[in-house]
Amino acid sequence: MLQYILRRILLIIPVMLGVSVIVFSIMVMTPSDPALLMLGEHAPPEQVRALRERLGLDQPVVVQYVRWLSRVVQLDFGRSIRSGRPVLEEILQRLPATIELALLATLVSIVIGVPIGVLSATRPNSVVDHSATVLAFTGLAMPVFWQGLMMILIFSVLLGWLPSSGRLGGWQHYVLPTLTLATSAVAAITRMTRSTMLEILTQDYIRTARSKGAIERAIVYRHALSNALIPVVTVIGLQFGGLLAGAVITETIFAWPGIGRLAVDAISAKDFPVVQGVVIMFALTYALVNLIVDVTYAYLDPRLRTRYE
Repeated sequence: MLQYILRRILLIIPVMLGVSVIVFSIMVMTPSDPALLMLGEHAPPEQVRALRERLGLDQPVVVQYVRWLSRVVQLDFGRSIRSGRPVLEEILQRLPATIELALLATLVSIVIGVPIGVLSATRPNSVVDHSATVLAFTGLAMPVFWQGLMMILIFSVLLGWLPSSGRLGGWQHYVLPTLTLATSAVAAITRMTRSTMLEILTQDYIRTARSKGAIERAIVYRHALSNALIPVVTVIGLQFGGLLAGAVITETIFAWPGIGRLAVDAISAKDFPVVQGVVIMFALTYALVNLIVDVTYAYLDPRLRTRYE
């Protein structure tokens, strides 16, 4: 098992290298000059040239990439062009708000999606099943920005029940962004739980348990659901990573002070170091979430645990 974990960790290295190459290449191909952005459009050419030399922007692209990557490995993403603060400091300041929102959205999606999926699978082709399917497809097809704006219009503007922006001030500020971010995750978890449960409920050991007179509730939750958790956990893990990265739109709509809004502001201001740092952080988080999901398999399925031992 330890060897498996080490192999998975080693696989993260080429993934992160690929992401770093793509991010650096996009920033290099951007026509804006970081030195000119830092000094201002009316800065004398001599100062711009001197700053480019000090930042190493006059060096070949390969040399720039190697220097930048050597600093990134040490968690030095440079300094923000706008604020002059270290990029890592700005990311760490915004990271708790994004993780908080993603965790709440994941929890809501599990609490809603898994029971609905189980209920739908135990009553196939019923009104409950068809309603759950329609709701799942609606949740997957609904654009996040449209849903967020509609929720603000209904619950904040028309009804006045919930605030439309901000994070501080009470639990009311969490409701709209959490539900908006969790909608697609609820739909994905519901569909996966339903399809997996339908397959498992037709297995021989389920029929054997029923023939022995086992209680239906015990069959569904103790035998079927426990075996259906592996693909569901996969979806939950991927959804959590997706919620961290997908919070960009939600945080922008609800003025949530997280990494997503930081990325949008950095892109608007052409703050290249911050954009690079945010993308690298998102990619690393996604890779680590996948690692945690893979390791969780071994604890949910004893067959996998035996294979790695």
